[in-house]
Order: sequence, then structure tokens, then C-alpha cells
Amino acid sequence: MSDVKKVVLAYSGGLDTSIILKWLQDEYNCEVVTFTADIGQGEEVEPARAKAKAAGVKEIYIDDMREEFARDFVFPMFRANAIYEGEYLLGTSIARPLISKRLIEIAKETGADAISHGATGKGNDQVRFELGAYALMPGVHVIAPWREWDLNSRESLMAYAEEHGIEIDYAKQSKKSPYSMDANLLHISYEGDILEDPWNEPEDDMWRWSVSPEQAPDEPTYLELSYEKGDIVAINGEAMSPATVMETLNKIGGDNGIGRDDIVENRYVGMKSRGCYETPAGTIMLRAHRAMESLTLDREAMHLKDELMPRYAKLIYNGYWWSPEREMLQAAIDLSQEHVNGTVRIKLYKGNVYIAGRKSEKDSLFDESIATFEDDAGAYDQKDAAGFIKLNALRLRIGAKRGN
Repeated sequence: MSDVKKVVLAYSGGLDTSIILKWLQDEYNCEVVTFTADIGQGEEVEPARAKAKAAGVKEIYIDDMREEFARDFVFPMFRANAIYEGEYLLGTSIARPLISKRLIEIAKETGADAISHGATGKGNDQVRFELGAYALMPGVHVIAPWREWDLNSRESLMAYAEEHGIEIDYAKQSKKSPYSMDANLLHISYEGDILEDPWNEPEDDMWRWSVSPEQAPDEPTYLELSYEKGDIVAINGEAMSPATVMETLNKIGGDNGIGRDDIVENRYVGMKSRGCYETPAGTIMLRAHRAMESLTLDREAMHLKDELMPRYAKLIYNGYWWSPEREMLQAAIDLSQEHVNGTVRIKLYKGNVYIAGRKSEKDSLFDESIATFEDDAGAYDQKDAAGFIKLNALRLRIGAKRGN
């Protein structure tokens, strides 16, 4: 432990990371640099500065990373239509490589020889943080207190805080949600408490971003989403930055009961876990992007993307954002988006996202003169289909002669 002179801590200012801060100072006898990221979690991050100062921290980083998060992480992921195990839109997973990146940048800026995080030894986040850190700074020392200390319950954490004079807002603690929650621009997640039994239905007052579909407006909401190279650049004709797009869709989607999900997923560390998620913007973005691609993307390019997507999604879920294979896949995905330009009209109604229209003046591959059921004026010779079918049936006919 004495080899560590300075450590950069991913610090929220909450109970857990406040205890980790003190624990690092005492157990490692080292200087601690704190890093707090605003990635759209919807809570004030500035109070963390006062708490860090009170703990004797001299170097405090508080960064607004919402635009970088949306532009460089979420939007590239949605170009791939990434979804893990058919349901999870990777809201927590995609935030971890950004935090790892900034931890390493700060470590280099401050001359720190270690980083630390508050992820537990049972979850995926420890893997994601550390794979990212090692990919960006191979020799970094990673300190994961939950794998080292014996403070394994909330009671023991509270006792430690009291013993070491760590300030606790008891009023806030008494109002604290019983769930383990994670939030950013893409989603908010809920785990623990009654959700640990997969048979229990989530309580309606658990959800924070969305109304229930039953309570959503009786009139649908229409939106027009403008795309350039696979990314939403405007809503209803108003140009918006990536983060503003997501904030807008979260609000409108949540108001219409969009984006609730209840999932049992397979963690990378080997166990199954049950979690509930609210992802209004992501739910809309996935549906609309596929509609835009349906009009503008070549058939075989689309099918190849669909084959690659589960691998790409698993790489993100498991923490391999900074791996060469993810970067290779991203290059192919980004190339496929060159002509994914146009507008999608969506209808939001009581928890559902409907496609109400799509158009692309320059890049549409939909040719009405060929697709029509009416007279196509010779644009398509239907007699050609006979040879096409016979050639594709050749192996089936030969096999049938063998008596399959």
C-alpha cells in the first residue's frame, strides 16, 4: 500500500465514495484526487466539491461531460442499434468507458499512480472500469475498496462514517430510495430491495422519469427526427446537439410512458441479475434509427449489421469499449451510415413508439415505380423471377430426389 502516493477517485460525494475517500487516506496513506462527472444523472454535482474540500482534498475535478457522453459514446452505439440480450439498451454499460477515460487523463495530468472506484465485487462495473483503465494506461494501479475492506453492509458503512467524523445527511438518508440506482442521459436503473425476487412486480412509485402508460395522455404526440449519417441532428426542424436531443426525448418520451423495462440479464461475472430500467430517449432512438435505415441502407449491409450487433452489444456490456475488436466493428458501422440521412416521423402513445412516416430525398433506396402493385411501366420484368426461383431451388430439388 505504501507504493501508492496519489490516487484519483471516481467520487460522487455520496455515502459510499465519501467513506472510500477517507479509507484511502488512512489505509494507503496517500493523497487523493477526486473526479466527479456530470453525465446527465439529474443531480447537482457541485456539492461534491465542498465535501471533498472538507476531507482535505487539494485537487478536485468536476466535469460536465454530457455532450461528450452523448456525442462520442451513446450516438456511436445507437448507429449499431445495439441492444443486449434482446432487451437492455446498455445505459450503465456505455457510461463506464467515458469515466475510465477521464480517470486516466486526470491520473496523467496530476502524476497519480493509481485510480479507485466504488464498484462492488459482484457487479459488471468493476470489470468495465478496470478493462478501460488498463487499455488506456497499462501500468496503472487500480484500487477497488469493495474487494479489500470488510465494510459489507450499510450498517457497517454508517458506523465507519460516524467513527471517522464523515458528515451524513440523515434526512436525505431517511428519504433515500431502497433501490440501488444509476442514472445518466441515457437511462436510470433500479436494482435491489423487492426487485431481488424476479416474481415481484415493480411498485409504480419507483419510476422517476416516466408516467405509467395508463396515466399517459389520451392524445398521441408526433415528432419528426432529422438524421445525418445515422445521428439525430434536429427534432421538429430545430437543430440540437446530441445531449439536447437526448434530454428532449427523455422528457417527451417519459411524459408518454415510453421506455420502461424489467429485465433478468446475464452479468459478465457469471450471475443472473434482475433490474428495471427507464430509457425513454434510447427507446425512441432505436425504433426511429431502424426506420431510417430501412429506407436508406442496402439489404445485405443491413443484414450484416444485424449479425454483428449482438457481438458489438456484448463487447460494450462486458467492458470492451476500448478493445481493437470494438473499434474495428465501429469503423464498419460508421461506414454503413454514410447514406442514413432523412427524416422519421414517430407517434408516441401510452408507452408505445410507432413509426408514422419516413423519407429521404437523396438517399432513399425505396423505388415506388418498382415496388408498386400497379402498372410499373416495365421497370421490373416479372418473368425474370422464374429463373431466379429455379436457380435457388436447384439444391432443394436435387436433395428431394435423394428422398430427404
